[in-house]
Amino acid sequence: PQLSLRLEGGPAEHSDLLRVLLRGCHTELCMSSLTGLGPFLEDEIIPEVIPMELEVVDAKITLKDDTPRVYPTSPGPLPISLAVDHILVRRGADGVFHLTAPQGTDSPKEEKPVSVPEEQKAPAESVLAAPAAGARGLQLKQVPELQRELQTMKLALAEANMDKAHLLQEIRKYNPLFQL
Repeated sequence: PQLSLRLEGGPAEHSDLLRVLLRGCHTELCMSSLTGLGPFLEDEIIPEVIPMELEVVDAKITLKDDTPRVYPTSPGPLPISLAVDHILVRRGADGVFHLTAPQGTDSPKEEKPVSVPEEQKAPAESVLAAPAAGARGLQLKQVPELQRELQTMKLALAEANMDKAHLLQEIRKYNPLFQL
């Protein structure tokens, strides 16, 4: 992993800027280490806001719960993985954080709709009767749209699996011998 830090300063009041670049970081963290940071972040004095830019490229962070289990037969919570291809976090002088995905050569660009003259538009009946698996079906639903739909389905499946695991954990609190 590569980590770059750069602190820029100047004579003006709001000319300070902290730049951080993290590239290729694949790590596992225990939840207790994150919760242990809380006391270090608290202070009686409100600090001066320093504008910053945090750029994360090709990172994967896995959070593992290392707290003692309530029931010894419980499998415990599943680890949480966060994968980031490329994201930019900016904090301005006002203290507001902005998350953006930089538009570059690697990131998908937003497609602009193309207007079709009225005489070239297909009637609604023929669009509904078109085979979905054929070449005409791919013309009707473009590949980027299908990829977005696939991502939506993947997120819904992941959420359903998390709900299932949570419900099983709740059931096992009351009946540790429960099997599915």
